[in-house]
Amino acid sequence: MNSEKIIEINNLNKSFKDVHAVRDLSFSVRRGELFAFLGVNGAGKSTTISIMCGKLTKDGGTVIINGADADGAPAKIKNSLGVVFQSCALDKYLSVYDNLQSRAALYGITGDKFKARYKELSELLHFTDLSKRTLGKLSGGQRRRIDIARALVHKPEILILDEPTTGLDPQTRKLLWRVVSDLREQEGLTVFLTTHYMEEAADADYVVILDGGRKVAEGTPLELKNAYTHDYINVYGGDMGELSALGYPCREAGGAIRISVPDTAHAAALISEHRELFTDFEIFKGNMDDVFLTVTGKELSGGEGL
Repeated sequence: MNSEKIIEINNLNKSFKDVHAVRDLSFSVRRGELFAFLGVNGAGKSTTISIMCGKLTKDGGTVIINGADADGAPAKIKNSLGVVFQSCALDKYLSVYDNLQSRAALYGITGDKFKARYKELSELLHFTDLSKRTLGKLSGGQRRRIDIARALVHKPEILILDEPTTGLDPQTRKLLWRVVSDLREQEGLTVFLTTHYMEEAADADYVVILDGGRKVAEGTPLELKNAYTHDYINVYGGDMGELSALGYPCREAGGAIRISVPDTAHAAALISEHRELFTDFEIFKGNMDDVFLTVTGKELSGGEGL
């Protein structure tokens, strides 16, 4: 992984009257990284992204993107970023081709140069048969593919995905993540992701969790799971009294008795020492849902927010 920082945010603050949406927020993103930015609605994610994109002014702090200060070089930052917002940013009355042609023109991509780029994107995102269709007549998954093409039309170095797969069918989700993976591998694309699907966050290189506008946890998914979750042993057909006597927290869960242990080593030792109690069992590591709930005390869900 490249150690160069392509996004650097330091001591960022933003308030809306009496609502302090972002509070002294600092983090960085390395070039080529898949970076997950997590928080419930109102945690400050959308506000931070809007400041990064130049849609909002900040109250304090610094925002450096691809070496450019957001206060002094908005044009350079605009060319560095491709953004896919939660709601589609295209005209529902225009055809797919006309939508992308008009957006490409904003970056000076016209004529044969646009035609070549359109061909690349339509093949990459599987919409070669949709060119003449108006956007308003497309399915949600089709619109999302076109919206991602819009964000990629100028070959940005950073792709911001704000809950990109919410409401999509599994096939479209799989296609979008394959495209993102290929672009990261082939072009070194940096991806800045917000999501409420924790299996997507689990694949990130680095994660920052916000709560109330503040950073409350950060690290790789493995570091966060090791710091904030436990391993579990699901025992089937066991006796609650005997298992509780082992001294670890136990509860019934999905037809099993779930024992919470600090880590895999404890699980292995416990099973080895008490083989007679563990005839049918599974071991699970804590996941990113557990991390988020432990850190914030809240469950993550999709939707609009600050």
